[in-house]
Amino acid sequence: MTILTHRPRRMRKHSYTRELMRENHLLTSDLIFPIFIIKGENKRQNINSMPGIERLSVDQLLIEVAELIELGIQAIALFPVVPSIKKSLDAKEAFNPDGLIQRAIYTVKQKYSNLAVITDIALDAFTTHGQDGLIDNNGYVLNDETNEVLVRQALSHAQAGTDIVAPSDMMDGRIDAIRKALEKNKFIHTNILAYSAKYASHYYDPFRDAIDSSANLGESNKKTYQIDPANSNEAVRQVGLDIDEGADIIMIKPGLPYLDIVYRIKKNFNIPIFAYHVSGEYSMLKAAVQNNWLKEEQVVLETLLAFKRAGADGILTYYAKQAAKWLM
Repeated sequence: MTILTHRPRRMRKHSYTRELMRENHLLTSDLIFPIFIIKGENKRQNINSMPGIERLSVDQLLIEVAELIELGIQAIALFPVVPSIKKSLDAKEAFNPDGLIQRAIYTVKQKYSNLAVITDIALDAFTTHGQDGLIDNNGYVLNDETNEVLVRQALSHAQAGTDIVAPSDMMDGRIDAIRKALEKNKFIHTNILAYSAKYASHYYDPFRDAIDSSANLGESNKKTYQIDPANSNEAVRQVGLDIDEGADIIMIKPGLPYLDIVYRIKKNFNIPIFAYHVSGEYSMLKAAVQNNWLKEEQVVLETLLAFKRAGADGILTYYAKQAAKWLM
């Protein structure tokens, strides 16, 4: 007879012991649903590269929000699809108080005050060239000049009632500038979710289709301001700077291929971390499911649980609504 002192499988035999020893749990309250907003009324547009995800007009957004609240989702992230006629080199539509995103924020918060609204602070949706900032004659993205516009954009969102502004632009010093502007204008309770570790990734392409910026960006890239995918120490330094400048929450993007960064940031800093399960990750799973190569519910919940295991406190995912139904 074999005598083993340690038999770890003893704790795996029964479901009750497996559940008792489970180290991490995925909850509906961990999920944040990104939503694309379009101009008009009674509009829902499919996004070919993101099966199951739609662009919504503001009236349809309210219907969507009601369903999300019923499912127990407590936060949404809004992204505008700006008409070409509204795009410009100076991105002035980004801080228009009557702009699409500002109206969406106000409308949602008037009806659903307890729902957390997160809004993107970046200029790519508003520029004719698809970059996240203003550019010089050589196409280089200008840092300090861009920050001035980002501050105006963030203030316009705060005035509309957003709960969390989320600078995703990766300009140096923008967290400090936005924090000081919010404080000066008495928006002391507006949180900043800093995209501190945003990588120059190819996983974003379906998102760029969704907000209609792909054609504007063309063959250009964002490598002069987003982090090189090969780097880890750089992300740690960037996160530290943004915390010092007043960030309340740190975003790491993309998600699944960068869970080592989530883990490392969580170990280094005592601050809430959100991770973005981005469009490319979503679309790959959808494609595999549609080809019957993967079982959707099981693989999605396993994927999202991996975010929690790595240390993420919140997960932005296009699967939020489906995952919430599976978790009920």
